[in-house]
Amino acid sequence: MVVFDDLVAEQNRLERLLDGLDEAAWMSPSGAAGWTIADVVLHLAQAEERVLTSVAGAGSGTLAASGPSLDEVMDQLVRADRAAPAVVFQRWRRARRAAVAALRAADPNRPLEWVETPLKPATLATTRLAEHWAHGLDITTPLGIDFPDTPRLRHIAWLAHRSLPYALTLAGEQAHEVSCELTAPDGTAVWRFGPPDAESAITGPAGAFCRVAARRLAPARSGLHATGPCGVAALNVLRTYAA
Repeated sequence: MVVFDDLVAEQNRLERLLDGLDEAAWMSPSGAAGWTIADVVLHLAQAEERVLTSVAGAGSGTLAASGPSLDEVMDQLVRADRAAPAVVFQRWRRARRAAVAALRAADPNRPLEWVETPLKPATLATTRLAEHWAHGLDITTPLGIDFPDTPRLRHIAWLAHRSLPYALTLAGEQAHEVSCELTAPDGTAVWRFGPPDAESAITGPAGAFCRVAARRLAPARSGLHATGPCGVAALNVLRTYAA
């Protein structure tokens, strides 16, 4: 399935970048507040290990009930498990390969336990792609490393659009149909999600759309255009994750 291959490609890109960092870079601040780059990679490793647990049916995929907020739970887990960069790197490399293999082998129609709601393997793989990409930004931006957008963003844009009803409901807004017309990273292709006749719409660059959904870019600074009765609300709650 394409999403599994694209997840591997995104992880491979990140692995090549990480492999070129010295220890000082690993221990430098990332774009994730309070975390070093080593902390970010540790968090990714922990999440991939939870994928394995979920596929195995061991019942520890759910995280939201573990504390007052998902971000606080994640921070506690990282702080409790810190190790040397080389150890963290190897742990992530091992976990991410095992997690992809497990997702490929899983029953494609059986939802797997994950955070707020069970997800089928392909959708869970999409969330893993989205998180690796977002944390790739957290790693490369502070270090001034080029991290160009790729066609793999299509999966992330799809996930953000698919999550809109949940995001709107979570924010106390009434869910409405929203169409999205996004310019792909090549500047030519256009990705469309949602019914074309929806009253509300979001248009603009796919890279900006995904960054807003990952909370790495403020909607007001994104250059995205929202129209209709629900367009602005949808843009403001856009997300690719549960919290």
